[in-house]
Amino acid sequence: MESSAVVWIAVAVVAVIIIAALAFAARSRRNKHRHVEAERIREDVTTHTAKVEKREALAEETAARARAAEAEAEAKAAEAARLKERAEGHRGAVAESREDIEERRRHADRIDPKTRVRDDAGPDAGPGAVTHDDNRRDTAAQDAAAQEAARRDTQRR
Repeated sequence: MESSAVVWIAVAVVAVIIIAALAFAARSRRNKHRHVEAERIREDVTTHTAKVEKREALAEETAARARAAEAEAEAKAAEAARLKERAEGHRGAVAESREDIEERRRHADRIDPKTRVRDDAGPDAGPGAVTHDDNRRDTAAQDAAAQEAARRDTQRR
């Protein structure tokens, strides 16, 4: 029995060695599979990182264009405001000039002996007679038109 005990011990040792070898092989194969999977994940991460960086660059470029457009819009708004003020100044000058022209026309009518002013001529004045009332109505209509244009311009702001 001694020899059979030695045989059984040898069989047990061989079985333990085979089991250990199988366990080691299984562990090595599992580690190799995990290494391959980790490499695949790293490649995916690298690809995804590049895509994210491109998208970030695009976002920064778009934001820069938006800031430039805002600055341009602000500049155009400032230019529009300046032009509106300038137009108001021109309208004021036009109104003053029209008043001056009308005053000069009335003065010319008063001093011209050939022009009959209806206020002075009375009811028998002819159809060519100039009246101060007609001139005042024309000036009032022009002033009203200028004020209406200024009001519309102010509403557009």
